[in-house]
Amino acid sequence: MSSDPPFTTVLVANRGEIAVRIMRTLRAMGIRAAAVHSDADSDARHVRDADVAVRLGPAPAAESYLRIDRVIEAALAVKAEALHPGYGFLSENPALPAACAEAGIVFIGPPPSAIEAMGDKIRAKAMMAAAGVRVVPGAGDAGMADEDLVGVADAVGYPLLIKPSAGGGGKGMRLVESSAALPAELAAARREAFGAFGDGTLLLEHFVERPRHIEVQVLADTHGNVVHLGERECSLQRRHQKIVEEAPSPLLDDEQRAALGAQAVAAARACGYVNAGTVEFIASGLDPGAAYFMEMNTRLQVEHPVTEMVWGVDLVELQLRIAAGQALPFTQADLAPSGHAIEARVYAEDPVAGFLPSSGTVLRLAEPGGPGVRVDSGLLPGAEIGTTYDPLLAKVIALGSDRDQARQRLDNALAETTVLGLATNIGLVRGLLADEDVRAGRLDTGLVERVAPALTAGGPPPAVVRAAAVAALASAAPTRAAGPWSLRDGWRLGQHAWATWAAVCERSPVQVALRLVGDRVEQLVAGDVIGVSWRWADDGTLEVGGRSFAVAHEGRTVWVGSAGSAWSFAEPLPRRPAGIAGSDPSGGTVTSPMPGVVVTVHVAAGDEVAERQPVVSVEAMKMEHAVLAPYDATVSEVLVVAGQRVALDEPLAVLARRRDDPGDNGDNGDNGGNDDRNQEESG
Repeated sequence: MSSDPPFTTVLVANRGEIAVRIMRTLRAMGIRAAAVHSDADSDARHVRDADVAVRLGPAPAAESYLRIDRVIEAALAVKAEALHPGYGFLSENPALPAACAEAGIVFIGPPPSAIEAMGDKIRAKAMMAAAGVRVVPGAGDAGMADEDLVGVADAVGYPLLIKPSAGGGGKGMRLVESSAALPAELAAARREAFGAFGDGTLLLEHFVERPRHIEVQVLADTHGNVVHLGERECSLQRRHQKIVEEAPSPLLDDEQRAALGAQAVAAARACGYVNAGTVEFIASGLDPGAAYFMEMNTRLQVEHPVTEMVWGVDLVELQLRIAAGQALPFTQADLAPSGHAIEARVYAEDPVAGFLPSSGTVLRLAEPGGPGVRVDSGLLPGAEIGTTYDPLLAKVIALGSDRDQARQRLDNALAETTVLGLATNIGLVRGLLADEDVRAGRLDTGLVERVAPALTAGGPPPAVVRAAAVAALASAAPTRAAGPWSLRDGWRLGQHAWATWAAVCERSPVQVALRLVGDRVEQLVAGDVIGVSWRWADDGTLEVGGRSFAVAHEGRTVWVGSAGSAWSFAEPLPRRPAGIAGSDPSGGTVTSPMPGVVVTVHVAAGDEVAERQPVVSVEAMKMEHAVLAPYDATVSEVLVVAGQRVALDEPLAVLARRRDDPGDNGDNGDNGGNDDRNQEESG
């Protein structure tokens, strides 16, 4: 390959961390980087990092990032010779490369024919089987109705997986363990698939026991050369949404690794693939040699950094040069991996609240560094994180000489990461990395679901609660310059009085009694006085008892961060936890557990509902959550309509407990809930 830049200007038709990452390579190659953005992203990091930026439209993706006509207009306006789609949004829509070709713009990705072939899972499986690639037993066709699929399900075998033929990222997928549950799950999957991809075609696949998700990176140029760059293990996921990925897989030996790579190359050749792509396989933890083709992602993957670090390549640069018609600079024999890399995805979600999407302002941000550590991030201090787009905020990647060193480096890097102002999954990921099975490489796609409850239990540690109280009572002021009467630290003329501080953290009340006495904080614990030192450090962190805490204030809320985890303490106490039934005289007010958009209103005024029956479904960050009735009730009033945007804790409906309910004792207590068990995330 030539060392000269293959293009002068490239438009990056995406947002967030992937747009920032692509621009990093463009700058290194001396290529002008052009960005596009919605109104919501006008001051986003990818816009700031670009040499030039073009507005696409309002915040909804359908009016901005998904508008092919506006993306092409933007590329022409900045005189871009090429367009990189990143991943998500339009990256796997064959209409985009077709529109690029019509406009005389080079599409940095595969030809439309390959995208179309691999985008249809039914067609892709048939093509792979014909090429000798092993596929999962299954059934499905564009003309098959739900009744037809029910008829062939027994032949596929239970448990089975329902998958939309179009799209990816786990959207619309359902695990079904019995024939009784199949009809309802088919209807839900078809509805979600049609809503997400405009295509409700479904297929059934036999579910592999103790499944492990393994994928192989491939590169193919226009000169007939196809190579693979080893495999990545992506088994640590929740509801088909990957959380932690690594390369190489701890499951495979060298012989199995070579065989899987050969299968991936055969798959790429079978569909006439060009550029970077990923062939995904599912393997049984009981029989690693029996790996089945699942699908091919015709784009760069979120987890591509672990391959780059282990194989010493820049996949984005290779994509650019392949798109410019250059041949691959190596053969399979020239390639060899070195070391082990692990990546953690940082999501805007709250594991403690059932992984609900979170939103807010980035009040404080610290990203790690050090030997072998890489960060791909779309974050900036002050950034507004909403629920309009994908919840992926950043990725932290670590390279080590072996798996254990990579895991330890990643854990240390996450401990140095601070994001205050919204909930993230960093603490959960650190817990995963310390899990005994994860440390041993005994992975499967259900592991996260099994261990998450234990990792999210327990509430904030006492030291964190004390730090929050100190931060709140000191009003974030390191001195008494404003006078003692403006502080809330318990100071009184002649002595320091005890102050009682109360707040809500993780939807539970906390309360501490303490006083600040000079550079010491004294706390009452079970009648005993415990005293430790405290001070504000020069970098704005709070040191209490020799431990440092990142602190940020937002109105009456104090955010405290420590070792990668973050907690918000809101005062005064809220009237009731969000997303459950309240207790007003007329019955229970069902409220939204998150900001989002009402997808479906399942009930009408006068309807009778049973306990845990869906009342309203709300969608945010590509996740759909059903808000459930807290008890048997009659719907008194429906307060929202489909398509309506709602805020956190916004009333959705009013319920009146039925008189024949044996639990009707006049108490409409807080025992409602929400359920996202049948919904999937994307990624």
